[in-house]
Amino acid sequence: MAGSIEQARHWRYAELPGVDLLRARYIRKTFVRHTHEHFVIAAVVDGVEVFHHGGADQYAGAGALALVNPDTPHTGRAGVPEGWRYGAVYPSPELVAEIAAETTGVRGTPGFVRPVLDDPYAVSLVHRVLRAADEGNALAADTLLRVAVTRLLRLNGGPLPQRAVRTAGAGVAARAREVLEGRMAEPPSLERLADDLGTGPFALLRAFRDVYGMPPHTWLTDARVRRARRMLDAGVSPAEAAVAVGFTDQPHLNRHFSRIVGVPPGAYQRERKNVQDTWREPF
Repeated sequence: MAGSIEQARHWRYAELPGVDLLRARYIRKTFVRHTHEHFVIAAVVDGVEVFHHGGADQYAGAGALALVNPDTPHTGRAGVPEGWRYGAVYPSPELVAEIAAETTGVRGTPGFVRPVLDDPYAVSLVHRVLRAADEGNALAADTLLRVAVTRLLRLNGGPLPQRAVRTAGAGVAARAREVLEGRMAEPPSLERLADDLGTGPFALLRAFRDVYGMPPHTWLTDARVRRARRMLDAGVSPAEAAVAVGFTDQPHLNRHFSRIVGVPPGAYQRERKNVQDTWREPF
């Protein structure tokens, strides 16, 4: 794979509302367990990405796509020494549902069935979307995105499973999540949280992992980064966002933000402000 420097650009194109865009080359980058509010459609052009998803490691090499449904815990790392190079689009659930209703027979809430799909043509479509966005070609970007999502749903789409019947454990986990969301800057200890909810620490830990796929402290870090992203999008400085969501300082936010989003918060916010970036690479 050409080049040995890790580089990434995470941005939005105003004419594709509700869609995040990414180009990246990673070698040593490791994404910790996290989730996305949007779908992940990541098209690999060189190298191999490994991501833990659904209880197993998944491998996406050149010509394949890594596909992750919203709110699905997963990780990410290089599967070969030279890392991986890819482009990704992150369409909102609302946009995917709109496309599914118009162009496919998927009933219910649409999603992807398998996390890895070998389809070089779909990979090329994703990179053509990114190129069109770079060139400011709104008609092409929107058209190609819809064609790509339609193709992926037809090849690998289906209704997402309905939420399981609510159990006592699931109820405790949901209440714990509400507490953590409300007290993000000053969360209680696991023991205090469990005591307030009338259960034991290990019972709470087990219930939370069963429902959300990660322990409360990992979920909280993920939620903090999500909230920080929204604040950065609204123009709040990284230093202010860090303190507001409960990180000790900006370097603390930087570390976790980069391990989840893939770029530092400052670079992320600059792209949101349409500041000209210093790296462009044709895919």
